[in-house]
Amino acid sequence: MAPRPQQLILASASPRRAELLEQMGLAFTIRPTHVAEDDSGRDGPERMVLDNARLKAATLAEQVPEALVLGSDTTVALEDQILSKPTDLDDARRMLGLLSGRSHTVYTAVALYWQAGALVHSFVERSVVRFKTLDPTGIEQYMALVDPLDKAGAYGIQAGRDLIIDTVEGSIENVMGLPIQALAACLEELRFDFSD
Repeated sequence: MAPRPQQLILASASPRRAELLEQMGLAFTIRPTHVAEDDSGRDGPERMVLDNARLKAATLAEQVPEALVLGSDTTVALEDQILSKPTDLDDARRMLGLLSGRSHTVYTAVALYWQAGALVHSFVERSVVRFKTLDPTGIEQYMALVDPLDKAGAYGIQAGRDLIIDTVEGSIENVMGLPIQALAACLEELRFDFSD
């Protein structure tokens, strides 16, 4: 077994995840995987994000066995309804209207694969977000500020947060797409140091 992975690779094109890894002070490279994700949620949101994160990490780990590959996936669940990325602006308006004045759960899965070291480790983090009550004007105001089309649930927490979010229980970074507190604890437990 190799003593430790030679590098950390983020298997994602998400600029938010890259920013969060930078915030952690980690040295990493980005290699997005182009895999067919399953957003049906038929087995529930937690299973869905876990399967997608594992698929991303496993696919890339085969190509770079000496690296620790990080795959991740995030979704928004309102009761039993999964709100993935909206298909268009009308769909984004519909999602924001559904979330208005209600609490929902954000699930983010992290999968770590190191093929040379025969390591497969994954976990799911949950945060509960309560939205303010939004009227159509408030929704349009938010959408003018933030592009909702590349975000699960049609919103992001980084910009315009005060317009839509009432409270967050749990990791705010988890809502952004990567639970950095849980990831840092995991890397420490594995004794992997990728400090920049």
